[in-house]
Amino acid sequence: MQILVDADACPVKEIIVRLAKEHKLLVTMLIDTSHQINDGYSRVITVDKKADSVDFALMGLLKSGDIVVTQDYGLAAMALGKGAKVINQNGLIYTNNNIDRLLMERHLGAKARRSGKRTKGPAKRTKEDDERFERAFRGMVGF
Repeated sequence: MQILVDADACPVKEIIVRLAKEHKLLVTMLIDTSHQINDGYSRVITVDKKADSVDFALMGLLKSGDIVVTQDYGLAAMALGKGAKVINQNGLIYTNNNIDRLLMERHLGAKARRSGKRTKGPAKRTKEDDERFERAFRGMVGF
């Protein structure tokens, strides 16, 4: 089992690395050329800045039973289809039972924005968000 992280905008990289070190799990952070990571533990793979380059690279490495951390619903759906466990930065565990609804909500939100409707952005990240992620991640990994 390895942990694959869609790391470009991931705010919980430090939590992932800390927990992975404790349990000696392999972590691979995938980023595009506009980002840099050097946490001294993770394997870092840098891909070009084309649309979905990180997603395609991650899917190429993914094996059934791996853990994926992403906030991208499309990538989450593909990873679930390949037998991965998938979680977002807020501790939401993606499942076959919730991914269709999430994809539909994303579609409807994009459609509303295209029609000119203004939507709220994400709320400012809090310590509670990090704690919720850590609890869910620990449960998912089994420690």
